[in-house]
Amino acid sequence: MISLENVVKTYQTRKGDVNALSNISLRINKAEFVVICGPSGSGKTTLLMTVAGMLRPTSGVVSIEQNNLYAMSIRARAKFRAQNIGFVFQMFHLVPYLNAAENIVLAGVAVTSKNRKARTHDLIKKFGLVGRSYHRPYELSAGEKQRTAIARALLNRPKIILADEPTGNLDPDNATSVLGYLSDFHRSGGTVILATHGPTAERFADRIIYLRNGIADNSG
Repeated sequence: MISLENVVKTYQTRKGDVNALSNISLRINKAEFVVICGPSGSGKTTLLMTVAGMLRPTSGVVSIEQNNLYAMSIRARAKFRAQNIGFVFQMFHLVPYLNAAENIVLAGVAVTSKNRKARTHDLIKKFGLVGRSYHRPYELSAGEKQRTAIARALLNRPKIILADEPTGNLDPDNATSVLGYLSDFHRSGGTVILATHGPTAERFADRIIYLRNGIADNSG
């Protein structure tokens, strides 16, 4: 479903070039739960953003269902991402002046859907946010913020969820809850790629890929 061919991402800094991704080639199957494990600075976020179509690699090819992401125009790539990919950030990335319901429904702006509000209402119930739907992010707990972010990622019924350290700012109970939601998505036929520096998510994985210094080890 997802293919990376010899993907390189190099950042230019004042101290010289930094290779965040070094000649990575990966295949990720449909309905697979893959955990990308590695320490901070190993390239995990760069890898996810590259797969999401948010960060053009320096070289190499990134394809989803045989669609070459970076051969598309910016507009076409944004539309493809909205229709196929949900992204869950560690720091939530909620719009501060919108309430929880508005943050969720915002994900549907790029996709034509008559059922956007009904879908938002269903997700609010599913994620236990009924009493919090009109609260802005500063009025929500960390767990509620992340549940809102996951609901937003699921609004357009994506085929793929990319999650970047989704439990990094959560207590153990909320972390387990979030991983449970992602596991539910996986069991329903969705593809999950989750980046983490800890072992908590590994028990949910079909496969673990270790990333160190921008180099992927597929032996896990």
